[in-house]
Amino acid sequence: MIRPSDFDAGFAWGVSSSAYQTEGAWDSEGKGPSVWDVFTSRQQKVRGGHTGRVACDFYNRYIKDIILMEFLQVRNFRTSLSWSRILPEGSGKPNLKGLDFYDRMIDFCLECGIRPWLTLYHWDLPQALDERGGWNNRDILGWFSDYAALCVRRYGDRVRHWMVLNEPIVFTGAGHFLGLHAPGRKGLGGFLSAVHHAALCQAEGARVIRTLQANSYVGTTQSFTHIDPLEPGRMHQEAARRVDAVANRLFLEPLLGMGYPWNDFPALEGLQAWMKAGDESLLACPLDFIGVQQYTREVVRHSPLIPYLQARMVNAKARRGPVTDMGWEVYPEGIYQILKKLAAYANIPDLIITENGAAYADPVTEGKVHDPERIAYFESYIGQVARARREGLPVKGYFAWSLTDNFEWAEGYDRRFGLIHVDFRTQQRTIKSSGYWYRSLLQQLQAGNADGLRGKEGEDPAFPHSRVA
Repeated sequence: MIRPSDFDAGFAWGVSSSAYQTEGAWDSEGKGPSVWDVFTSRQQKVRGGHTGRVACDFYNRYIKDIILMEFLQVRNFRTSLSWSRILPEGSGKPNLKGLDFYDRMIDFCLECGIRPWLTLYHWDLPQALDERGGWNNRDILGWFSDYAALCVRRYGDRVRHWMVLNEPIVFTGAGHFLGLHAPGRKGLGGFLSAVHHAALCQAEGARVIRTLQANSYVGTTQSFTHIDPLEPGRMHQEAARRVDAVANRLFLEPLLGMGYPWNDFPALEGLQAWMKAGDESLLACPLDFIGVQQYTREVVRHSPLIPYLQARMVNAKARRGPVTDMGWEVYPEGIYQILKKLAAYANIPDLIITENGAAYADPVTEGKVHDPERIAYFESYIGQVARARREGLPVKGYFAWSLTDNFEWAEGYDRRFGLIHVDFRTQQRTIKSSGYWYRSLLQQLQAGNADGLRGKEGEDPAFPHSRVA
């Protein structure tokens, strides 16, 4: 249940997106290639052979998309900066046209009464740096620090809210262990070195921001999945603990000064090969918030044939539960359980839901998109966030993923998460029923009345000529 009393006026409601998934303009105005530009150019790497070369064309259409956001009553917009648009070679001389683009985007958000929350790194490493070792090269600590400093100096007069990394367990695991994401590498050694260097950058990036901007509100985002053992037996429970150590704790606990969780997953002791004297202290940094990105749960069984983890995820469809188009189980209580688990850490900062959402097919019928499953998903998950707030857990914001349908990484354009439908052939935008629902939710909560959250559908946003010109 969603009640106005569960969310005070300071609670941050917003939407999220990322640069590579939306901007397009992959080689425009001085932008350099990223690892995703190269990865998607290879055959059979992404569903349908899709690429992010055009995506939602946000680079050219940001004004209209921000006006749509304003219409939806959204007052907080989380997106990322493209490292290779700002620094085409990853370091050295910046691209002034790239810097100017983000100036214009930030300024227009502020003009519309929308607060920008900027993520420094959302998976699109400059290809030039990957060719120098990328996340497997400890020099990335210096490259990333310089990039972070450039961004804060350029935009810190208007931007206070920062996130350092987006889901490091995903870009290291899927990109350096499983080979499913850019740069497409496999192997335990490369994964462990990428993990350690990303964990160092996670803390160092926050220190850079804090040093340059005294009034900053700094966090980093991490993927959290509620883990349940298939059965209560000891072997299944231990398998679930190993999965939890990697999926949920690998980047969090070093940041909190607790070190890596290798006691629960001994294979992580291989990280010591990449550590230098003093690294344990460098991994830790007190933050203002942790960005919680939560979608589903996993049920785990012991499986001795799986290397390292000796655990296997039990397919959600096989368990006959409700699933999204990603095959992810709809399990609202998972977000509450994750928030409760995080709040139990002694030195946990604020918790902000920086991603939560669901992918469904979303066909356009007579100019409209009816997506009742997504509305039900949001209602149930936000209801669990309200439950956490009622119990006094330090949850200070909620960002829906995502504003628009976009390039969904290895799934290409076949998985739609947006509140706004995008026809990727024509770039036509259509607000979905869930978008109108979210607008109504924000209006009703602001008015102190949570009744009738279905809202008024079919109302069209205005596009004042002065803004679009």
